[in-house]
Amino acid sequence: MRIARFSVREGSPAAGSVSFGIIEGDAAQPDSLVVHTLAGHPFGAPQPTGETHRLQDVRLLAPMLPSKIVAVGRNYADHAAELGNEVPAVPLTFFKPSTAVIGPTESIAYPPFSSDVQYEAELAVVIGRMCREVPIDRVPEVIFGYTCANDVTARDVQQREGQWARAKGFDTSCPLGPWIETDLDPADLAVTCTVNGELRQAGRTSQMARSVAELVAHISEAMTLLPGDVILTGTPAGVGPLNIGDEVAVSVEGIGTLANKVVKR
Repeated sequence: MRIARFSVREGSPAAGSVSFGIIEGDAAQPDSLVVHTLAGHPFGAPQPTGETHRLQDVRLLAPMLPSKIVAVGRNYADHAAELGNEVPAVPLTFFKPSTAVIGPTESIAYPPFSSDVQYEAELAVVIGRMCREVPIDRVPEVIFGYTCANDVTARDVQQREGQWARAKGFDTSCPLGPWIETDLDPADLAVTCTVNGELRQAGRTSQMARSVAELVAHISEAMTLLPGDVILTGTPAGVGPLNIGDEVAVSVEGIGTLANKVVKR
């Protein structure tokens, strides 16, 4: 099931309203896609209202507004190596603030304090229920679904400052979307990134040093995870620079494509 968060475009009696919805149709034929509006949030048993819209008549927003984004660094050996690092002995985690989140088609605003902003294509995990200290074998019970993410990073700031709050937490540095896929096995999915149509990253989640289940279990040892919280699972090799005017697109097999343009802030 594909769960989206959307606003209705002008020209409709519901123009400007924001809702969750279930997307149905063939993703290979965008004109066939229809959004069935849900009452309230999508956790638990989704309740359709009976109202429908063609996907082309709505604006997709970030599929979730998380209370926190917990990201994992250096979870692909090739990516760690390309930056001169090793895979750490325990997962390397950091936060991105909720204010970093944007949705599909929204713009990444190039921060004025950096001259080396880079893309990082990732599989994102969306938590579906409050949980803490989750055993690895029970992790599937707390996952709502998966979406695409771009862990946009000011690489020069990351290297210069030594800690990652500004480098990875600036406004617009966490594109998410286009929707959440709730029925997906994350074990071996293709993760790719293109810039202006040129392939820059191509990896598979099977190359992750720690699996989704291991990451959720590890993070939940330390903190309570809430419905809608997002975990970024790391990026494959091939990271590189973004420039103003670029369009960057992250695709995850079985989910779809998240595309954003880079603009001057």
